[in-house]
Amino acid sequence: MEFVRLLLVFLHLLGMGMLVAMIMLQAKAGKDAPVNKGWLHGAALQLLTGVALVGIDPLVDSVKYDHIKIGVKLLVVVAIAVVVAINVNKPKAPSWLMPTAASLVVLNIGIAVFWT
Repeated sequence: MEFVRLLLVFLHLLGMGMLVAMIMLQAKAGKDAPVNKGWLHGAALQLLTGVALVGIDPLVDSVKYDHIKIGVKLLVVVAIAVVVAINVNKPKAPSWLMPTAASLVVLNIGIAVFWT
């Protein structure tokens, strides 16, 4: 079961990396570019693996999660997904989308690292 937990942690970190990469790709694409669908893939990977990690918590004795922290992180990743999903089919991303999504990604990483 430890292998499954580690695999989920690995995939969770890949999802975080995807979201950080989307910040850079969206910034490079410019103001007139549409929203990259990679935002949704990264947010979905973070969401699914995060829920799975908390779900297998009773089966693995090595980690005990702070459920308030997990709830806050869940709200942040859902906010990222909603903000992006609303604008993904528009021909041009709104000017506020990039700073908002990037701030939410950095907030989620900060919560993961500094909330102990």
